[in-house]
Formats: sequence, structure tokens, C-alpha cells
Amino acid sequence: MKAQPRFGPAGTPVGVKGGTLEGIKYVASEKLDAFECQFVRGVKMKIYLAKEVGKVAKESNVLLSAHAPYFINLASEEKIKLKKSINWLIQTARISHSMGASNIVFHPAYYGKSKEHAVEITKEALRQTVREIRDEGIKDVFLAPETTGRQSQVGTLEEIISFCEEIDGVIPTVDFAHIHARTDGGLKTQADFANIFDLIEKRLGAEAIRNLHSHFTEVFFKKGNEKHHLVLGSNGPKFDLLAREIVERGISPTIISESPILDKDSLKMKVIFEKLLK
Repeated sequence: MKAQPRFGPAGTPVGVKGGTLEGIKYVASEKLDAFECQFVRGVKMKIYLAKEVGKVAKESNVLLSAHAPYFINLASEEKIKLKKSINWLIQTARISHSMGASNIVFHPAYYGKSKEHAVEITKEALRQTVREIRDEGIKDVFLAPETTGRQSQVGTLEEIISFCEEIDGVIPTVDFAHIHARTDGGLKTQADFANIFDLIEKRLGAEAIRNLHSHFTEVFFKKGNEKHHLVLGSNGPKFDLLAREIVERGISPTIISESPILDKDSLKMKVIFEKLLK
């Protein structure tokens, strides 16, 4: 099967005037075909605008996803904070449903005093969130917790996979920069990327990698912790290694650029991939 990944930025490109709607129109004009709507500071978009965003994206063949607020901590021991975290996800699900974005990306939680306890609390919170979303009649939106880039955060690849194994309505988001940072520079070869796909396929099935949602940027890290994102060609991981693996597998993931220059590095990744495909 021929690999046909989608490329696009995490939010409106730098220098583009206007918000999400103008951002989608702009990336479509660049021949990019994915866009992650950013609700990281809160879900403030009105439903009427979300429907217009979805209409324009569909007409432009731009696949939408949504990033939920950064404030989420599904392992919080404080009931009020936990309830707010669940509500932020539900709010994101409502707006995602209105715009036709199927994946809700988010950083799931923090460990606190016990990693094992935090993971179990997070699982129960995910179950509750999915139940509440489905009870509202939203069937086409999935929670997509992201592999995280700091040692204090719930979100190793193993943890994300376990959430997806145990809870219907939860699918993975693989942030390659976060894995690279958290493993202290562990993505050095094509085989390192292959191991990620192999583990997901073994545990979640072939369909889980066929259209995997992912993030890519290069990253500065220290002692296993992400510090900040970098432009392509800076510090790794190297996109051409991932691209080769995608071509060989014939899969079609969505690759969202979180580079400081967003769409520009999306376009560079697309060129690298297309050259390999030829």
C-alpha cells in the first residue's frame, strides 16, 4: 500500500492574520492537508464558528484535530481540579464534534507521589470522560492522549498504549519529540522509530498505526526532559528516519508540526517524504 501521510501545523501559522479559520485557508493554499486547532488556553470558540471552520476544512481537504487545554490533570487528588479537567475535555469534544475534528489531543496528567496510582486514577477519569461524551450523543470524537516529554508527566508510550487497550474511545497520539526527549535522545536510528510502530501494532492492531495521529518537531532536552521545540535540522530527532519507516510500511499517519515555524517545517517534511516516495 502506498503511504499517504497528511502534513500540517499545530495552529495558525506565524504571521497569518486572523484565527483558526484564516489559518486553515492559508495552509490549504500551501497544499498542506492537516490542521490541529489549538484550545490550549481554553475552549472559547463559538459553535457557529466551529461549524464554519469544519465546512471550510472539508471543502479544502484539510483534516482537523483539536488540542485540549494544557491545564488538564486527570490524576489530580483534588476533586474540583479533576472535575474541571474532565469538563475541559468535554468542552473540547463538543466543539470538535461541531467542526468535524475526530481526535482530541491532550497531556493526560502528572504523577504526583505515586506513578502507579496516578496511572490508575487517569484511567478511571478517561473512562468517565468517554461515558459523558457518549451520553451527550457525541459518537465521532475520540480522546487521543499524547506521549509526554517530561519525567513528571503521565504519558510514556507504554502508558498511552495501556489506556487505549483498556478503554474504548481512546486512541494514541505519538509525539516523537516528546519520546526523544524523555528517552534522553533515544530516537537515533530508523529502527528506533520502527520499534514504536511495532509496539503499537502488536498491542493495538494494524489499524492503530495505519492512520496514526502524531506530532513532530526537533527538540532541545536535558536529563530526559523537554525544554523547547526547535526547527528541523537542529538537534534531532531526524525526520528523514521517520519518513523512511513510513514509506516502507505503506502507512498514512497525520503528522502535525510543532516546530517554531509550524507550516514551514510541515512543508519541509512533506518535501522530504515525497522525495523518498519517488
